[in-house]
Amino acid sequence: MDEPKAPKPKPKWWSRPVAARPGDQSSDTAEGAEERTEAAAAQAPPEPVEPVDALMEGRVPEEPAPRPLHEPDPYSTPPYGGPGPWAPAPPVQHPVATPAQGTHVPPGMAQAPPPAPGMAQAPPQTPPPAPGTPQAPPPAPGMTPPHGTTLPPAAGPVPGQSAPAPMPPHPGMTPPHGTQLPVGPADPHRPAPMAQPAPTAQWRGYDPWTVVPPPAAPKTPKTVSRRGAWIAVLLIALVAGCVGGGIGAYAERDNASGGVDVKLPQAPVEKEARAPGSVAGIAASSLPGVVTIHVRGSSEEGTGTGFVLDKQGHILTNNHVVQPAGADGDISVTFNSGQDAKAEIIGRDTGYDLAVVKVDRVSGLTPLPLGNSDSVRVGDPVVAIGAPFDLAGTVTSGIISAKERPITAGGEKEDGSDVSYVDALQTDAPINPGNSGGPLVDRKGRVIGINSAIRAADDGSGLGGGQGGSIGLGFAIPINQGKRVAEELINTGKAAHPVIGVTLDMGYTGDGARVNTKGAGSGPPVTSGGPGDKAGIKAGDVITEVDGVPVHSGQELIVKIRSHRPGDRLALTVKRGGKKRTAELTLGSASSG
Repeated sequence: MDEPKAPKPKPKWWSRPVAARPGDQSSDTAEGAEERTEAAAAQAPPEPVEPVDALMEGRVPEEPAPRPLHEPDPYSTPPYGGPGPWAPAPPVQHPVATPAQGTHVPPGMAQAPPPAPGMAQAPPQTPPPAPGTPQAPPPAPGMTPPHGTTLPPAAGPVPGQSAPAPMPPHPGMTPPHGTQLPVGPADPHRPAPMAQPAPTAQWRGYDPWTVVPPPAAPKTPKTVSRRGAWIAVLLIALVAGCVGGGIGAYAERDNASGGVDVKLPQAPVEKEARAPGSVAGIAASSLPGVVTIHVRGSSEEGTGTGFVLDKQGHILTNNHVVQPAGADGDISVTFNSGQDAKAEIIGRDTGYDLAVVKVDRVSGLTPLPLGNSDSVRVGDPVVAIGAPFDLAGTVTSGIISAKERPITAGGEKEDGSDVSYVDALQTDAPINPGNSGGPLVDRKGRVIGINSAIRAADDGSGLGGGQGGSIGLGFAIPINQGKRVAEELINTGKAAHPVIGVTLDMGYTGDGARVNTKGAGSGPPVTSGGPGDKAGIKAGDVITEVDGVPVHSGQELIVKIRSHRPGDRLALTVKRGGKKRTAELTLGSASSG
């Protein structure tokens, strides 16, 4: 039968007996624990303690609370003395202390209550020690056990006794760490609780007021498909190409806003004159004396070229240039300077295809110097100046291709009165329609011929009638013949033709020029008392040479004769009855009428 035990002293409201766990090997028994409790109560000074029921009901003690042993702790952290009235802690629940790093936590304490909303999850607890391991006494409430102390499992409620409800904290006070507050109506004037950071192992650096943001959600790496990557590369290349092209085009623009002003190297202006014998030098000295002639008649009009002969305003040109004007046509002359003037015909000759016109009241005329066509050699350089197709001031150059080339031009009339016979200078200098009447000058700028005819590719029947372009076959009247005819036209208005006093058979197809057996009209074929009659020429004779130069037709004989002046002596080779003989004669004169 158990002996009656002395009544145990009533525990203080902040202490709680710890129930003995089965298998506990501690040397302290229940009786020993009671004795220690009694000894502690005897040593401690008596102090009035309110019943737990009164505290749980929220009544205020009637007697004033004793003076605390220290200054009020705003954080209500034991064990600095008994808790004061400013921070009454709940009597049935102690804050769970955070063990130091490496501290073994008993199994009872491993199951921590779930964190409040907004609180971080506490790290997992250390498993309980193996059985037989000596256990340290539990720490006093509110104390942090030393590093390495194993805490006993949390004691459950006493059987048969309900757990008292936690006391609400005093207004304005912060409950101890780990205290669970009762759920009640929300205070609209109280700010929402802030999320508390999870307890760390290093308790010395813990700050209850530190706001730790919630961990960021892990980023899921984005995967890009191969097709998308190719599309991105193509788009980048397209944009780069467009930008590069735009920059290139912008940089190429001259005088662009903000662009580069490109300056290309260039030689300075050369003011020195060209050599007199060069084409440029010849053109510079000859162009002021060349004019463009525009003719308008009652039925036709035309354009040609001429050149100034003297200061009095006489201009030499071709007869076929002024022929469209007729007796009452209009002739105008345009000088190289652009000055225009009216002109009138002084005289013209169809056989030589030459004419002279004159302008009045024109100052500053530049006559061209005349050369000597007998001094010309084949291959000499020449320059042709004129207005081909009304392009005034055109300059072309070439050489003398041949001399004494017998040509005929015209022949549009049935009686042949418009046929001209020219012992011409041939040149490859380009001559075209409109160049007629223009000067052909040598390397010293002297006139050696009058451009009169061309051989056109589209007209093989004759000379001068075609309107095709130059094929390098141009013909000019020698200036010696032109000078003589021009002087006669200026002085008398007519030109004298040299004659031998015979009628030629123009239908003869053999080699040479045959004297006709019939005369013109009713006259004899050989003029009585004329140059031919005096030289012993008879009807039917064939003239084969003139001054040793062969002639192959009647046209060639006329050309050779007209290349001389009246009164000149000629030596003719005459073939009669198969025999040849030489006849000398003096050329007579006939008016051009």
